[in-house]
Amino acid sequence: MALRVTVISCQNRSPIWYGAGVALQATSTTDTGAHAGTATVDRVVAALRHDVVEGRLAPGAPLRDQQLADRFGVSRNTTRDALRLLVAEGLVVSRLHAGSAVRRLQPEDVRDIYTARHVVECSAVQSSALAREERLNCVEAAVCRGEQAVKRRQWTDAGTASLAFHQALVDLADSPRLSAFFATIFAQLRLAFAEMDDEETFQASWIPRDRQIAEHLLSGRRDAAVAELQRYLDDSEAMVIDVVRSAHRRSLC
Repeated sequence: MALRVTVISCQNRSPIWYGAGVALQATSTTDTGAHAGTATVDRVVAALRHDVVEGRLAPGAPLRDQQLADRFGVSRNTTRDALRLLVAEGLVVSRLHAGSAVRRLQPEDVRDIYTARHVVECSAVQSSALAREERLNCVEAAVCRGEQAVKRRQWTDAGTASLAFHQALVDLADSPRLSAFFATIFAQLRLAFAEMDDEETFQASWIPRDRQIAEHLLSGRRDAAVAELQRYLDDSEAMVIDVVRSAHRRSLC
């Protein structure tokens, strides 16, 4: 399946990437023709991915063909195709005779995610002297959204804003392929956030550190920004692994 990628303006929302230029409206679309079918599948994938990023789909939540078909006004075959793509993205699991469900991460998933984050985020920040101004503006906008969410004590929104901030760091590289890849990585990370018993305690500590990274970066102190980002990622990885490991143990009881 060919996949076109576009970005939603960071002026109005988190810079989350969606397939086929689809914004998140679940409006009815006619399921006819190969091109229309592909676009419809991409629309369903984009909307469900967005639900994960926004914290509306929790790990383990069932994803039933008929309910999704009714929601999006599409055929069950279309929803099945969309779910297969989300399985490939690591956001959904499909179990024989048990249907599909939102995936639960394992500690090894978290380690792999953070290995990729270290390589790509730090490289993008280090080379950001050549970044376009609108990309740098998106970094500042994402931090501001996080700070506003903290003030409102909206912790799920704060987590989403923090993910948007780190997506904006990757976007500094100005590579659509990297940005699209990392949108999926960050959606997977949201699944770990959803396992937290106390998201307030977790999220409140990260937004100020996002601000510190942004201040170094936007002031041209790239080495300091990279050093702070590396510490941030190390600390975050340890905390997220603890959360995921604890959730896995609870699920076995």
